[in-house]
Amino acid sequence: MSRRFSQVDVFTSEFLRGNPVAVVHDAGAVADQDMAAFARWTNLSETTFLLPPTRPGADYRLRIFTPGGEIPFAGHPTLGSARAWLDAGGVPATAGRLVQECGVGLVTIADDGGRLAFAAPPLRRSGPVDASDLAAVVGSLRLGADDVVDAAWVDNGPGWVGVLLRDAADVLALEPDYTAMGDYLVGVVGPYPEGSDARLAGVHFEVRGFAPSLDVPEDPVTGSLSAGLAQWLIGSGRAPSSYIAQQGTALGRRGLIRLAAEGTEVWVGGDTVVGIRGTVEL
Repeated sequence: MSRRFSQVDVFTSEFLRGNPVAVVHDAGAVADQDMAAFARWTNLSETTFLLPPTRPGADYRLRIFTPGGEIPFAGHPTLGSARAWLDAGGVPATAGRLVQECGVGLVTIADDGGRLAFAAPPLRRSGPVDASDLAAVVGSLRLGADDVVDAAWVDNGPGWVGVLLRDAADVLALEPDYTAMGDYLVGVVGPYPEGSDARLAGVHFEVRGFAPSLDVPEDPVTGSLSAGLAQWLIGSGRAPSSYIAQQGTALGRRGLIRLAAEGTEVWVGGDTVVGIRGTVEL
């Protein structure tokens, strides 16, 4: 059956510089195994399926698949799917605000003149990383314990553990051992020094996200990870209440993620570009 299909580049205003997500529209009748098979076929970090909502207050329901299976939440698919839904004529119940139903519940997405931002869901797991987990994670990054400033669980669904390094250059120099990483999903962040070109351009941190257990060795730009990192870094005073993180540099991308704390919420936003519109036989 022919269904509308979109591919959206997320966290960029320049097509081909962000993180793409494949979006299948009107997917209510697509079988679970076909969703999983299509996600393996696209071989993108995430493929999503738009369905009618089942919960009051939601504008649409979203299912999110990596090549390795379904996950309850992810950031760049949330923004990219919202852009695809709007681009296809979706009209939210409340102007300027979309409500997405997904595996973690209802996620609010603000539309600020075309730039979308989602309210970070609560962390499912937070706090210090125990010694055995930390040793395994640090070892998989080919680092020593002294190279790490701090680490914390920043899990809002996928299972992220965050690792803070001293400098963005240390983040960019990483050459992880994906086999040793096992089932850990590891997000690494480091600050750009004052006076650097990145800081002068408004970028505070470099981020990299590794998820080999989901068949995504390195993700180009990761909204869920940046959401969890922002909740940790802002909450601990290591980051200002509003900042920009850059991700994808090591892969030849330039994703820019805008983080801002407003009261008790952290908002995660960025630009989105619809690069492909068509149909898919699914």
